[in-house]
Amino acid sequence: MDNFTRSIYLYSTNCNHRQTLMRIHLVFILLVSILLISRCNSNTFDTQAVETLLIDIEYLQKSKLQIQQGNPDLRPAFDLLVAKANEALNEGPYSVTNKKKIAPSGDIHDYASYSRYWWPDPNSPNGLPYIRRDGETYPNSQNPDESDRKRIGTFSSNAETLGLAYYFTGEEKYAIKAAELLRVWFLNPETKMNPNLNYAQCRPGHNTGTKSGVLDGRTMIKAFEASLLIANSNALNDEEYKKLKGWANDYFMWLTNNEMALEEAAAPNNHGTFYDVQAIYFALYSDNQQSAVDIAQKFTRNRVDSQILPNGSMPEEVARTRPLFYSIFNLHAMFLVANLAEKVNVDIWEQDDNQSRLRAALDYLVPYTDSLNVWPTPTIGKMDRTKMFSILQMADRAYPDGNYLEEAKKLPLEKRQLKRSNLALPLMR
Repeated sequence: MDNFTRSIYLYSTNCNHRQTLMRIHLVFILLVSILLISRCNSNTFDTQAVETLLIDIEYLQKSKLQIQQGNPDLRPAFDLLVAKANEALNEGPYSVTNKKKIAPSGDIHDYASYSRYWWPDPNSPNGLPYIRRDGETYPNSQNPDESDRKRIGTFSSNAETLGLAYYFTGEEKYAIKAAELLRVWFLNPETKMNPNLNYAQCRPGHNTGTKSGVLDGRTMIKAFEASLLIANSNALNDEEYKKLKGWANDYFMWLTNNEMALEEAAAPNNHGTFYDVQAIYFALYSDNQQSAVDIAQKFTRNRVDSQILPNGSMPEEVARTRPLFYSIFNLHAMFLVANLAEKVNVDIWEQDDNQSRLRAALDYLVPYTDSLNVWPTPTIGKMDRTKMFSILQMADRAYPDGNYLEEAKKLPLEKRQLKRSNLALPLMR
């Protein structure tokens, strides 16, 4: 081989070698880039990991990922959530000290409300004592100048909305506002609520508070879940979380020791069930783990088997003037306890390797998802069948063989798409 030919050969060989090295280099850069992008996406997702008590964490994570990926099915519920959160930014804060009429104790920090189904007696000169009209709300019972009932509901709902908006968007403004609401309602010395419901659901002419008023406290679970949803922000500091846990513990102690609260615990209907929802939740939040275990272990005997007949009906709820509403309301509460019981490894969904009466109650109500199926007993008012939607979603998780999401399709699509339970489940009612 002459020198010219050798030069051409060497040049060609070097070129091929350089091209090979370049290809290897480009592949390496591409792989590193993919790895870095993957790590960034993973870190972005993981920074929003939370430890909620009621809301299922995996469900939250899947919803967040689907929103990031642009899943159109979640868009209506997500857009509505953000719109509500933006409204909540300009509302509140709220406090039991906002009302003009102070609780009978004379303490401005005491919560007070009036029984919604009790009305002035038209045959009495001063309307006293009030008389019961089940299922009919007395408008003045919701007057915010005298009652905290609407206030606690708005506060709790807004806190939940802001907490979820922060979780899904990562925008600090939502966490900051949620923290403000929590701080004013539970922590600030000037505005905080005392951890009791001694003066809830008063019935004028009868008493200054009733056991039924314990039901008002259930909405606070939304607010405490919000505190967990914003835990990755800097909106609340460690000392404030410690104080929130202390408030939850004080309220749990009131729930489980106060005579009026214990009367509510003995209620054989949705009131007793929602008492257990609160008791197990606040036991968990305040690290009273053994108490949570005890509540969960007794729940099937104390609530499920005592309130649900073998055919799935609930006599205490069926006897009401709005039987379908209260049957769904009670079943929702039972499902919430079943979910919370999972935190302490107690299975309420099944019973001795058999389906519990919980499933019987579910199957009893499922046909009424369809508005064409009329409830068999007299009822007042019109029932919103979409209240079944979140129950069917929870049922699909607990009893996957039941095909319950197919039943949900009998509800109007435009209403189903807007439900918050598409994003987070379970949620307090």
